[in-house]
Amino acid sequence: MANFSKSNVPQFSVEVYQNEYLPEGGREVNAIVTVSATGGGTIGSAVAAPHLYSPGQGPSAAVALMVDCSGSMDYPPTKMRNARDATAAAIDTLRDGVHFAVIDGTHVAREVYPGGGRLAVADSATREQAKQALRRLSAGGGTAIGTWLKLADRLLASADVAIRHGILLTDGRNEHESPEDLKAALDACAGRFTCDARGVGTDWEVKEVTGIASALLGTADIVADPAALSADFTQMMETAMGKEVADVALRLWTPVGTQIKFVKQVAPTVEELTDRRTEAGPRAGDYPTGSWGDESRDYHVCVEVPAANLGQEMLAARVSLVIPQPGGTSRSSGAESGGGTAQNLGAQGLVKAVWTDDMVASTSINPQVAHYTGQAELAQVIQQGLDARKSGDFDGATAKLGRAVQLASASGNADTAKLLAKVVDVVDAATGTVRLKAKVTEADEMTLETRSTKTVRVKK
Repeated sequence: MANFSKSNVPQFSVEVYQNEYLPEGGREVNAIVTVSATGGGTIGSAVAAPHLYSPGQGPSAAVALMVDCSGSMDYPPTKMRNARDATAAAIDTLRDGVHFAVIDGTHVAREVYPGGGRLAVADSATREQAKQALRRLSAGGGTAIGTWLKLADRLLASADVAIRHGILLTDGRNEHESPEDLKAALDACAGRFTCDARGVGTDWEVKEVTGIASALLGTADIVADPAALSADFTQMMETAMGKEVADVALRLWTPVGTQIKFVKQVAPTVEELTDRRTEAGPRAGDYPTGSWGDESRDYHVCVEVPAANLGQEMLAARVSLVIPQPGGTSRSSGAESGGGTAQNLGAQGLVKAVWTDDMVASTSINPQVAHYTGQAELAQVIQQGLDARKSGDFDGATAKLGRAVQLASASGNADTAKLLAKVVDVVDAATGTVRLKAKVTEADEMTLETRSTKTVRVKK
C-alpha cells in the first residue's frame, strides 16, 4: 500500500445517543447512531489501493448517465431539449480522469457515447465529443428501465475504479417490462453501483422512481419543470464527484440472546435497512450504506436484550464501519467486531443497557431517539394520507395528513410543512387540525410524496 498523509485519509467517527436505563423487565433498547466522514476531497491508503487514487483529484470513479428517450419525452418538445442540456451540464461537471458513458433509454437500452461497450475517460476532448453525441438523441419508443440499469451495470463493471454511480432520468411509467423484470434488474445491480433517480414532469410513478433510488442507495426527486433539469443534474454530478469511499457498511455485533429489531437510516432521509442485512460472522451483520463523501448521517438502531435484574448492565450492541471484502483477509480485530472479511474504518460506538429502579431515569426518552421516531412517523403518515386521498378515503386522508402537519411543526421540518400546506389547509398545526384542499396540482402532490422521507437533523 502507498503511504499518503493522514490528512488525505477519510476519517470516520461514530457517536451514539441513547437513554441506556431500562426499568425492571425492560428489554427494548433504542439508540441513534451518528456517522460522520471527513476526507478533504481525496482518498488514501486506508480504504483504497494506490491505483485507485490520484493525489489532488480524489478517488477514481465511473458514471453512467441514463436518459429517457421514450416517445413521451417529445411532449412538450422542450422536454427532450432540456434533458439534452441537463446531460451536457452534468458532463461538464465530470472531473478529469473519471470514466463515463451516456445511455439512451427506451424499451431497449442503447449506448450513445462512447459506444462499443466501453467507457470514455473525461477530459476536454471527450466531454466535447459526448456533448456532440447528445445532439443525436431523439424521442421515440417505450420505457423499460431495467434494461437501462443492466447496460449501465455492464459498462460500469468494466472500469477498475473506487466509485461506480448512475444518474437516471425518466418522464414516464415503466410500461414496457413487468415489475418483476425491473425488480430482478435492481436486485442484480444492488451493491454494484449507486444511482440517483429523477422524475421529470408529472407523468411518472413516484413509487417506481423512489424504489429505484432506494434499492441502489441513491437519491430520488421530482423535477416538475423540465427547465430546472440542468441545475439539478449539475448538483447531482457535483455530489457524485465528492464521493470518496464506496461500499461502506454499518456492522452491528450483538451478544448471545440479543436480537436486532430494526436498523434504519433516519437522516438525511428515512431508509429501511433491516432486511438488507448480510451475515458477517458470529452474531454480526452488515447493513449497506453506499458511498460517502464529506457528510454525516443518522441511523436508528433498536435492539431487544434478554431480561436482567436491577443493577445489572450489559453491552447491547457494538457498532463499527467496514468495507466488506469477499475473499480477502479480515482487518477486523476481536470476536466482538464480527469476524467477517472486511476493511475496518476504525470507528466504533457502543449501545448499552442498564437496569434501574429509578423511574425518572428509566422513563426518560432520549431527545435524538424521540426526534427521529417522529420523523419516521412523519414519512409514514404522509404516504398513508396520500394513498387514502387517492383511494377516496377523505376522512382517513385528513387524519393522517393532519398528524403529518402536527409532526412537521413540532420537529421544525419547515420544508415538509410547506409541501403539506399545498395539499391541506392548516387550521391549527399544533393539534394537527387540517382540511383537505379541494384542488391540488399533480406536481404539488407528487412533490410531497417524493420528498416525504426527507428529514431534519435533531437540534443538539
